[in-house]
Amino acid sequence: MTTDSITLTGLRVNAHHGVFDFERENGQDFIIDVTVWLDLRRAASGDDLAQTVHYGELAVAVTDAVADNPVDLIETVAERVAGVAFSFAAVERARVTLHKPQAPIPVFFEDVAVQIERTRADYPRGGASRGGASGASAAADAAAAPATDAEASA
Repeated sequence: MTTDSITLTGLRVNAHHGVFDFERENGQDFIIDVTVWLDLRRAASGDDLAQTVHYGELAVAVTDAVADNPVDLIETVAERVAGVAFSFAAVERARVTLHKPQAPIPVFFEDVAVQIERTRADYPRGGASRGGASGASAAADAAAAPATDAEASA
């Protein structure tokens, strides 16, 4: 597995995730950090965007995935973002950190976050493939959820 990576830090989205009614009604900011690992040698040697992940497209796809379809848990949102990362064909591994700095916690805190790390094997269907390595042609909501043990053995 490659050690090359692309990292997006501090993507900010206002969304309506949370278990409380006021979170769903009012929304709040979520901050996303995403690192994807992929082999960057072909892109570098040929100076070819089609051989990498277009980080602008990844940023838009991630923020779109967080902004839509409210859920209770940030764990669910983080898994959704990982699915988006794997919709880019070149991605081998992804780490997603989803921050909820305005979480309704009754004590002073700076941030609360969940972090997940997944490999391509966790997404055997890979979401809808984004054309070429950069992902220029697929819709942002095409990410598939990770397979369950039963689905993976089917």
